[in-house]
Amino acid sequence: MAPDTWLRAKRNAAPCTSGDGTVKICRPEGASLTGCRSRALPCRHSPRAFGTRLAVPGFSLSAVVLAMALTACAARPGPETLDPIPSSLKDAKSITILAATDRAPAQVTPPVYGVDRGILSYEAITMLEKAPNGGPYPSVHSPDTDPSGDFVATERRALDETAFARHVASMQKKGGETIVIFVHGYNYSYQEAVFRLAQLSAEAGQTIIPVLFSWPSQASVAGYVADRDSTTFARDDLARLLVMLGRSRPGGRIAVVGHSMGAWLVMEALRQLRLEGENEVIAHLQVGLAAPDIDIDVFRKQAAAVGRLSSPLTVLVSADDRALAISSRLAGGRPRLGSMSVDDPRILDIVRSDGMRFIDITTMPASDGFNHDRFIAFAARYSDAARDGGLPDGIRQAGVYLLDTTGRVLSAPFTGAARIVAGSQ
Repeated sequence: MAPDTWLRAKRNAAPCTSGDGTVKICRPEGASLTGCRSRALPCRHSPRAFGTRLAVPGFSLSAVVLAMALTACAARPGPETLDPIPSSLKDAKSITILAATDRAPAQVTPPVYGVDRGILSYEAITMLEKAPNGGPYPSVHSPDTDPSGDFVATERRALDETAFARHVASMQKKGGETIVIFVHGYNYSYQEAVFRLAQLSAEAGQTIIPVLFSWPSQASVAGYVADRDSTTFARDDLARLLVMLGRSRPGGRIAVVGHSMGAWLVMEALRQLRLEGENEVIAHLQVGLAAPDIDIDVFRKQAAAVGRLSSPLTVLVSADDRALAISSRLAGGRPRLGSMSVDDPRILDIVRSDGMRFIDITTMPASDGFNHDRFIAFAARYSDAARDGGLPDGIRQAGVYLLDTTGRVLSAPFTGAARIVAGSQ
């Protein structure tokens, strides 16, 4: 079958589910993959997975029912989506994702990295972005659909650490200005993280060098505790990656973005680097935490150890983040950093003492029913500023900020509070 025919069949594939919550992908007859093929992974928030939560002390039945009611089961990319396919697409946009992972290879075909823990490995994945129906490329990709629908993998190449660093340097010479390291949250498969970063990279343009750090998430809602342990397992490897990239391009900009549980991993890696005296590496980092699943008291300890950064650490929060509300219940009611109000005295104290920047994105659109992925809309809104290595005017300095539904900064009372806590008044 011609590659374009396969792509059209793939785009028209429809997700379906069985009674146990397993995702299946139905492909039209005549495609290279036909019929309904069960995915090894459950739905991102399947009822079956949430049902296992009933055994957790303090986790109420009402919270489980709420989670089930909020969730729509969407397809997730399976291993076959990373199987390289020669493409005859003309003038298609090419994106290269550099991936570092300490997942162990899964025993599946085609080979991908799975849910078990392994040694740090590297690869380069080249993808083509497919314009829908031959039309223009989308400026913003929908976060509520299978991200593999917009891209096709055309090449995968395993790299050692030296070759990985050379690949970064090569991309820098071709116009890449800022290395952007994406650290995903819990309940992510390897291929899902790859395609999510491809979406974000396509919106940011050719001036960034996208690097994925994928830790061994169980890719299951029921794997929350195992995922928390896996982030601890991955801490040394993320720190090693930051040191390697920092030393390979001294003076260059490196942005690190951690989402949800991945934000905890980012803070732990920074803490470790500070304790190890890697101050030069830290000095060139720009750090963003999106919907961080971190206990507020733990974060204050982490922040104290890391200290002030050259560029204010940015934290994106949303007061109605339902995923973090569930996480808080699992943690005995302790508040999570990503769902706190920017006018909470504890947040203001952190901003004042550690020179951080908190941005309330509660009013920005979400797509996952849990209001946990608003950072994607934020990234799309400020992609132009990101190309310049920062944030737009009005929210560059340390402080607290509230955005309206279009992403504009509201002035009162938060701008005044921001100036006060930043020490400018």
